[in-house]
Amino acid sequence: MTKSRLAALALLAVAISWGAGFVLMEPAIERQPIFNFLAFRFTLAVIVMVAVRPSVLKKFNKTLLLQGGVLGLALGGGYVAQTIGLLYSTAAITGFYTGLYVALTPLFAWLLLRNRISAKALVGVILATIGLAILSSGAIAFGWGEISLLICAVLFALHIIGLGVWSAKHDSYALTIVQLTMCAMLSWVGSLTFEGGVQPPPDAEVWFAIIFTAVLATALAFFVQTWAQGFLDPSRVAIILTSEVVWAAVIAYGVGQEKPEFLSVLGGSVMLAAMLIVEWPSKKKELVPLEPMAH
Repeated sequence: MTKSRLAALALLAVAISWGAGFVLMEPAIERQPIFNFLAFRFTLAVIVMVAVRPSVLKKFNKTLLLQGGVLGLALGGGYVAQTIGLLYSTAAITGFYTGLYVALTPLFAWLLLRNRISAKALVGVILATIGLAILSSGAIAFGWGEISLLICAVLFALHIIGLGVWSAKHDSYALTIVQLTMCAMLSWVGSLTFEGGVQPPPDAEVWFAIIFTAVLATALAFFVQTWAQGFLDPSRVAIILTSEVVWAAVIAYGVGQEKPEFLSVLGGSVMLAAMLIVEWPSKKKELVPLEPMAH
């Protein structure tokens, strides 16, 4: 198995963990404010990663802190913008606008890095965007919530592109810790600003959701993403990760949290088709990911 294929499968596992995390988070954030939940989640993730490998702190340097801080600012800012958008919009619209990063990523990669968009990636982007639109039941509106969610999609796209450029230059573990530390800091600021301060998890179920999302859907997942982006171009990464919406629906149906609907099944099928097209083996030699093309 090639490294790019292994990276794609690893990212698929990340998307599945995010989908499972979303199912766990939905009831948890009804009992704990969202920014507090995110703050505990990211803080615990950083603590676990440092405890597992404390020697990683020796790998920190100015360049790592600067570039990792910028990536963490984009990632954490995306979560903050998404949370604010949820306050003013519906879940369906939130899902569609957040998922727009799958279309914005290759566009920004072309504008910023002069990356060529392959035909397979272009078809995948179009299908994935259509799938997201179907999943959201066509619920498209525009207001303060949608503006915030559009900012979220932009930041997530820039985060994916930035990872593709910088991840191969640093230790993946150290870079992940710096990003998550920035996310934790932004979440604590949000909790102090919008939620009146620290509010610990109220019960065991919320603690379980925090531990699951911190260890599997955050620490392990973002480490895998940071490593995998050294082998994949941003379009493929965006399309694979946006399948989180599909996995969240599948898991929610499986545990009886939601009932399957026709549009959900159709939209999920279209998104899976997009992934298959992009990941279908090709005889052509793959380009080194995110190498700026000559003018």
